[in-house]
Amino acid sequence: MWLLNKSKNKVSSRTQIQIKEVKDDILILPNEEYRVILESSSINFELKSEEEQDVLIDSFQNFLNSLPCQLQILIRVREVDINHYLEEISKSKKTEKEKAYKNQIDNYCDFISNLVAGNKILSRKFYIVIPYCHIDKNKDFGLIKEQLRLLTEIVIRAFAKMGMKARPINSLEILDLFYSFYNSEQIKTQALTSETLEKLLENKYV
Repeated sequence: MWLLNKSKNKVSSRTQIQIKEVKDDILILPNEEYRVILESSSINFELKSEEEQDVLIDSFQNFLNSLPCQLQILIRVREVDINHYLEEISKSKKTEKEKAYKNQIDNYCDFISNLVAGNKILSRKFYIVIPYCHIDKNKDFGLIKEQLRLLTEIVIRAFAKMGMKARPINSLEILDLFYSFYNSEQIKTQALTSETLEKLLENKYV
């Protein structure tokens, strides 16, 4: 299995990625830097009325002016694996007894295949990265978590006022995000799951 193969460039890869560890849903970087990553919904600004657009702009401006820290906004664009989706749909045909329903499944799969033929289907996800840095290496990690929790709540409440939902992603989702950055092809067939991660840690591949 590719994911469980030890990398010959283990040291250089880790140096390039610059991740110390992921702990309690917090990304820990070298030099005592910490990050919480929020996944956010979006708003179709163009579909809003002029008055609604003005309100959103004012709300976003007030949000930026009231921020207690800097933020990083990340837009992740990924190609949707339609083949995998169609395979999952086709599996349901095996348990279907009615011939009419089986034909509908075949027709639907053919329709989707023809619809996306020659075109890439893209998905977009939006992330907000909240940073925290502390120079004291002996600082209690619990206090760091509490500080990040307060910053996170401020951002989530501000996004709610603009009609958007934001939530912190967990440790596995953080690892999966970076895994998708560096393994864009492999992730289509080898998803990073909790079971896979346990095997990696158990065999000391990471």
